[in-house]
Amino acid sequence: REGRPRPRPQSRLRGAARREARSGAEPREAAEMLSSPWARFYSNSCCLCCHVRTGTIILGVWYLIINSVVLLILLSALTDPDQYHLTSAELGGEFEFMDDANMCIATAISLLMILICAMATYGAYKQHAAWIIPFFCYQIFDFALNTLVAISVLVYPSTIQDYLRQLPTNFPYKEEIMSVNPTCLVVIILLFISIILAFKGYLISCVWNCYRYINGRNNSDVLVYITTNDTAV
Repeated sequence: REGRPRPRPQSRLRGAARREARSGAEPREAAEMLSSPWARFYSNSCCLCCHVRTGTIILGVWYLIINSVVLLILLSALTDPDQYHLTSAELGGEFEFMDDANMCIATAISLLMILICAMATYGAYKQHAAWIIPFFCYQIFDFALNTLVAISVLVYPSTIQDYLRQLPTNFPYKEEIMSVNPTCLVVIILLFISIILAFKGYLISCVWNCYRYINGRNNSDVLVYITTNDTAV
């Protein structure tokens, strides 16, 4: 036993490095991501068991189609203003619906939304994480606006009745809606907004997981090998 040579420290380091390379250890970025408190919400799959990239592409194409249709309607309204021009007598108020300034603003917003949706679709398809950020910011902004609407309905429930009274007299089912108990109407509207917020939150998580997947995939190309001087790189 005393005559047997003791293993050198470099040999032990080389053996440990080789075992680590053979075991296919995950990079440090992935380990930090999984150890974060938000790791439990991270998933590579979304609705209908498809990948988050596929879900983000479908979502971007869907928003792209909707905003394209809205843009076509706005452009047709700009070319033929009399078709979509409603006077104050038709609306029962002292304002006009969709004047030229509002039409131009809505057209600019539609063009911006088409650009943002196209960037998100391209970024998810080509795996460019930075291109998804504008669409994700839009989702957060839209979610915040819907949350403020829900809070305003909860704090000021009388605004619903005021809003219904301002609707034109020929609005469909106006009398039936106003005849509903105000408390039941508030509960129904809050339930409807809560379902919308839950769905929007799920879509936000899908896009966020897609961003994390692409970002982690682009940053996880780490090569582990052993050089001739027993140095692990």
